[in-house]
Amino acid sequence: MILFQQGLQGLPFFASGSRFAQALEAAPQVNQLPALLVTDSGQFLRKFDWNNRRHGCTRNLQRRIGASVPNVSKIRPVSDAVLYFSQLSQPGRRAAVDSLKKQIQSDYRRILDARGFRPRQGQRRMIAEIFNTLAEQGEEGKGPVCVVEAGTGTGKTLAYLLAGLPLAMERGLKLVIATVTVALQEQLVNKDIPQVLEDSELQFDYALAKGRGRYLCRLKLENLLRGDDSRAALRDLFDEGAPADYGKDPQLWEEMRRELEAGRWQGDRDDWKEPLAQDRWQPLTVRRGECMGPRCRLFSKCCFYDARRDLDQADCIIANQDLVLTDLALGGGAVLPAPEECIYIFDEAHHLPEKSNRHFAHSIRVRAEADWLERCETIVRRMSEQQVLEPGAVKELNTLLPELRSRLQMAWLLLQDIRQPDGDSYRDRVTQTFELGKAPPELCDLADPLAKLFGQLEDRLDRVRADLRERSGDEGEESGGDGDAYVETGAAESWFPIAGNLYDRAMANRALWDSYAAGNEAGAAPRARWLSFDKDDGEADISISSSPVLAAENLRESLWQRCAGAVLTSATLSALGEFSMLNMRAGLPEHAAYLSIPSPFPFAEAASLEVPRMGCEPRETQRHTDCIIRSLPRLLDQKAGSLMLFSSRVQMHDVLAALPEEWRKRVLCQDDHQKFELLRRHCARIDKGKGSVIFGLASFAEGIDLPGNYCTHVLIAKIPFPVPSDPVERTLADWFDKEQGNSFMKLSLPQAAFRLKQACGRLLRNETDSGRITLFDERIARKFYGKGLLESLPPFRREMLQDDISLPERADAQDLVR
Repeated sequence: MILFQQGLQGLPFFASGSRFAQALEAAPQVNQLPALLVTDSGQFLRKFDWNNRRHGCTRNLQRRIGASVPNVSKIRPVSDAVLYFSQLSQPGRRAAVDSLKKQIQSDYRRILDARGFRPRQGQRRMIAEIFNTLAEQGEEGKGPVCVVEAGTGTGKTLAYLLAGLPLAMERGLKLVIATVTVALQEQLVNKDIPQVLEDSELQFDYALAKGRGRYLCRLKLENLLRGDDSRAALRDLFDEGAPADYGKDPQLWEEMRRELEAGRWQGDRDDWKEPLAQDRWQPLTVRRGECMGPRCRLFSKCCFYDARRDLDQADCIIANQDLVLTDLALGGGAVLPAPEECIYIFDEAHHLPEKSNRHFAHSIRVRAEADWLERCETIVRRMSEQQVLEPGAVKELNTLLPELRSRLQMAWLLLQDIRQPDGDSYRDRVTQTFELGKAPPELCDLADPLAKLFGQLEDRLDRVRADLRERSGDEGEESGGDGDAYVETGAAESWFPIAGNLYDRAMANRALWDSYAAGNEAGAAPRARWLSFDKDDGEADISISSSPVLAAENLRESLWQRCAGAVLTSATLSALGEFSMLNMRAGLPEHAAYLSIPSPFPFAEAASLEVPRMGCEPRETQRHTDCIIRSLPRLLDQKAGSLMLFSSRVQMHDVLAALPEEWRKRVLCQDDHQKFELLRRHCARIDKGKGSVIFGLASFAEGIDLPGNYCTHVLIAKIPFPVPSDPVERTLADWFDKEQGNSFMKLSLPQAAFRLKQACGRLLRNETDSGRITLFDERIARKFYGKGLLESLPPFRREMLQDDISLPERADAQDLVR
């Protein structure tokens, strides 16, 4: 105790007196905590300046140590003791780390024995790299970050579970696993994690996190069943394309009410007895702005908050990357635990930068927004008639809404003059990208007043929401708000989601016009700004959009500088043997650790890469397409499973249309079926001993698993360079050319290498798989950059330019398929 007393006196902010004595009193409790928990909690307190910012640290520390230190009525003495022991406990911390290593090694051996597996060298390296990186204590704003590229067959799921979970639990942190696909989430929840619990001595709780929109709102359901005027307003919120029976589904609502009351359903859309179309589900759920939270009369029964309470008890949370990014965009801690309380595992992490850009992108359809503003006037009138709005709000809204509608009409006319009908084609629409993100001055001049007016509308609607939220707690009594009107509790509850929806849409409009009024920041990467519209319809709506071109700054501020730690993993993260592309796009910190683990598959023995001689390049579009058409019947096995990947939808349909009938009937085209149904049909054909060929675009180059006979031949139409008409990629390339030079070498080529590696990865999914890859692109053998592309691929056997499929100089159409 004397040593402890001397240590406390050595801390600069301690003085003698009651605080000193209270810290001494708390010392025995804190001394019993795990060393890692104490040192990491102390690091957190120092990072957030416990002595001066006490309020913001209390909840986090209470959550971390509350279960270990019962009856913590006064958190400050415990915090003071934690700070001291965190400095004193470095030798103990090292011992705790060594103990965790032994535990992980023991659990790994136990799991392998239970499953009859042998240790995989790559998996062991991945476990060690993740654990050693996360075990490091970073400085302020420097949570450890580990990047692991783990080839197919490494066993990365078990690796990051074993390495991350014990460490997170010892530190009192949450392990948040963020995936991309629903299939991977289901595999984690239903298979991988239960198996780890069964086969190891690890004991932990886990939960699946979903966004608010996946849960039914009981208050909305009650209002819909009651059938008040707010239900009629629901349809007015949406575009004229909404179905005529929108918001009219009483049989479904009554059945849902019965299932909820009987406890047979917890309000999760995914657990309902049958799939629900979006137009049937949307009236039943809310977004964040439409939810009253604890002020809601049915808060104690709330489906979303019930599920969220399960997250508070979980050691491991499974989510998708979009939910994590949504939470970060809201400041962190809104849906998931705060980043400071989490170690994140981003599986399929190559999606993270693009998804982040989408979360900070803005887009509206100009005429649709003007029509919405007109419908808003109808909603305001209804709310006024029911005395939901006080007179001052009605007056202000009746002034703002027509003014905004008039301004949007001006924007529509201006955009009609600006748009160029012969622009690029992107995603089936004409796209007009403003060079380097610089919109015409007249559009920026119009954007500024629009942003301010929408900001006023957003502020006014936020005050309406606050007033309705307060009134909803008045239990039917009269309430004054900021005027003389009053409203019953039921009416306030009914209209709050409507007001919240209006608020959210006003905020989205304000953000879009702000992004045009603000321009680009000097020295930083620009925002992409563009228009899109239907080519042949001059009266069709015009979309106006903007997006970051790099996610680096947003991820740096919201994630890397705040999280307790992060792991990024995927089968493909590098390009041309380097992680520089990921680093640039994601803004990874300088202290990040990198590891690339090759797949254990015997590529040279199991597969070949064949590049036939074509006598043309892909830029010779028609001749290149004709070569593919002519060669496919000869290259494909009639009884095998094949996957043909295209970079162009037009070329995909041209090839399909020109194939002989006997081959067309074997093809399953991406545009003809949902992905799940297409894969089901393909596998069913192979199971029956029939041949099947999938025609797909970029989305089929990753995320699909066709092991064994389901895919023995992958055919790739051309090297998948980025689409030049993508507004974000085009703006980024233009900026690189202007500021750094040669966007082809620094952007296009690495991205093509990355995508080609992904596409080739569709072939071998298990150690026993075999097959071949055909690339219809001679450039990989002839161009100066071809060698780098080849070296970035797995070591397949190579057959370069041996098979001649070139066309005769004068080939008639009927000769193509002979």
